[in-house]
Amino acid sequence: MNLAYDYPVLGIFWTTMWIFLWILWFVLLFRVIGDIFRDDTLSGMGKTGWLVFVVVLPFLGVFVYLLARGKNMGDREMRHARARQQAFDDHIRETAGAAAPPSEADQLAKLSEIRSRGDISDDEFRRAKEKILH
Repeated sequence: MNLAYDYPVLGIFWTTMWIFLWILWFVLLFRVIGDIFRDDTLSGMGKTGWLVFVVVLPFLGVFVYLLARGKNMGDREMRHARARQQAFDDHIRETAGAAAPPSEADQLAKLSEIRSRGDISDDEFRRAKEKILH
């Protein structure tokens, strides 16, 4: 009968460590590939060369990329995050501005324009003005 006792604690430790390192390797590989595509200073041929190097010889390619271009990976990530945040903020401002109700000053100006055209009487203007201001 096989029990959990047949798998030694040190074996569990080594297996866990290798799984962790394997996942860490894939995260690093995909971050490097993402950085290659995100970098605006690289030409198309430069991106292709680095990508082929990273895909064909992944361990060597990733380590050489990190040595050669890893210093600015954080800066490129921050610029990309700032650009995404700015685009999001602009979208929110645009959407909120379009849906915002008109201010009291805008409503009063429109009401005054209606009265000056003669579409409402002075008494109707006074009642509408009281509604806006209260």
